Amino acid sequence: MVEGKINEIHGWAAKQPGLKVEPWSYTPRPLGENDVEIQIEYSGICGSDLHTIKADWGTALYPVIVGHEIVGKVITKGEKVAHLNEGDLVGVGAQVFGCLEDDCNACSRDLDPHCPKKVFTYNAKYADGQQAHGGYANAVRVNANYAIKIPANIDPVYAPPLMCAGATVFAPMLRKGVKKGDRVGVVGIGGLGHLAIQYASALGAEVYAFSHSPNKRDQCLELGASHFVDTSNQEDVNSVKRTLNYLFVTSNSQSNQYNEYISWMDFEGQIVLLAVPKGQMSFSAGEFIQSEVAITGSLIGGVNVLKKTLEFSAEHQILPTIERFPIEKVNEALEHVDSGKARYRVVLENPQSSNL
Repeated sequence: MVEGKINEIHGWAAKQPGLKVEPWSYTPRPLGENDVEIQIEYSGICGSDLHTIKADWGTALYPVIVGHEIVGKVITKGEKVAHLNEGDLVGVGAQVFGCLEDDCNACSRDLDPHCPKKVFTYNAKYADGQQAHGGYANAVRVNANYAIKIPANIDPVYAPPLMCAGATVFAPMLRKGVKKGDRVGVVGIGGLGHLAIQYASALGAEVYAFSHSPNKRDQCLELGASHFVDTSNQEDVNSVKRTLNYLFVTSNSQSNQYNEYISWMDFEGQIVLLAVPKGQMSFSAGEFIQSEVAITGSLIGGVNVLKKTLEFSAEHQILPTIERFPIEKVNEALEHVDSGKARYRVVLENPQSSNL
């Protein structure tokens, strides 16, 4: 059995509900024959990280090291890992294990985030009961299938947000076959939305960017939007009635806003939820029958979607807008994201990770 090189992983963990993380160490699982050990260089901050440490989605498995937008170099690999070598630059997203078997109802359809044996990157447990910890650390051990090579023409510091935010918005576009000529709307021009505009535009769609912040108009057009709709301007809103084939909702919209979203859709259009609205959503059956609009959702990207996301991003030079913080200032960075001031993703830099 191959031994790992880092037998005590140093990171920043939340120990109770709130925004604060503090230095904490743990002993990683033994390196399996299909695993790799990664020395982390960069880790993105995702909204899910904040929801987890604040216990917005239920009590976390404290202490918990979050972070599922990980980029670093392979420093050790299990004896059965053939597609990766030490020194390879790889990324890890929101999942670190899935069975990937042909007879798995989820994995066989590239829906491995729904695999019954799935293990998410943090706040989850492996089948042996050991807890998975994320990327606010100097290293991580994961199943090698979930360590994806970063294309050479993507600057590593820009890669972390592609591992979660990028794959999250690109996955439903791939599954639904967004194509040239489709009229695609994006609600919420933030961490997810600014990437969604770029992917939809690169796929050839006519992109409508929806925001209540008129000052984002120029940037949306620069990112590839064909139209900017100021949702605080009723004339703008009325101009898109029965227009869209797809609407990707990337912000935590109020549940009562979806009635208006339906009015923007062409017949047989699809509204795709990529963020969770507060409270219950309430609709009458008549709204769906009369509009012939569908509302659906999408989780994250599995292995093959992650690969396609990185390949497509490299080909079309789709990159996130980022702000960089040294990992020692992780608490400052978390406050920055929580305040809504980040433009648009925050990346923690950890170039000397072994000395964290």
